[in-house]
Amino acid sequence: MELLEAIQSRRSIHEYKEEKVDREVLERIFAESSWAPNHRMKEPWQIRLYQDQGKEAYAEAVMESYRRQGFFDGYDVNKTSRLEEGIRDFLLNIPHHALIYMERDEDVRKYEEDYAAVCAYIQNVQLLAWEEGVGVLWTTSPYLHDDQFSEAIGLDSQRFKLVSVLQMGYPKRIPKPKVRTPIQQKLDLCDGNKKS
Repeated sequence: MELLEAIQSRRSIHEYKEEKVDREVLERIFAESSWAPNHRMKEPWQIRLYQDQGKEAYAEAVMESYRRQGFFDGYDVNKTSRLEEGIRDFLLNIPHHALIYMERDEDVRKYEEDYAAVCAYIQNVQLLAWEEGVGVLWTTSPYLHDDQFSEAIGLDSQRFKLVSVLQMGYPKRIPKPKVRTPIQQKLDLCDGNKKS
C-alpha cells in the first residue's frame, strides 16, 4: 500500500469482527511505529494491551470510572442496568484495547514534546495497522482523565499520563470517507506579499 493511499483510505473503525489479530502482527505494528519522530530519542510511548480475559478487569475499571463521573445519574435502576450492560458488552466485544501512556516530565516543554511524539507514534500505529487490514479507533475517553481509573489499572497517575486507548481489530464495517476542507482555507502564506 502506498503511503498516500494509506493516509487517504484509513478510517476510524467502530465495529469489529470477533477474530483476534495475531500477536506477531500486533507486535510488528507496535515495533515499526517506533520510527515516529521523538525528541532526544526518548521514545516516550508505553503500551498496555488488553485482550482475552484481560478485557474483563479493564472493562470493570471503565465502568467504575463512568459511575464516579455520574454517567448513569438520573436514570432508574433498570435503565442504568441496561446502559451498563450495553457499554460493558461493547467493550468486551472489541478484540484489543491498547492503552497508550507516557511518563510525565516536570518540564512543560519536554512534556509537550513527549506528548507530540506519542501522538505521532499513534498515527503510525493507525497507518501500519491499516496496511495489515487492522482497524483502529483512537479514543480519548473521559476515564483517561480519571486518576482513580489509572490507579485501578495499576498506574501511578502522578507519574504517568494516559494518552489514548486504541480499539483494535479487523473491521466489520468501514465507514465512507468524509470530505476534507480545502487546504487553501487553512494555509496562510507569509511570504512578504500582501494577502490576496
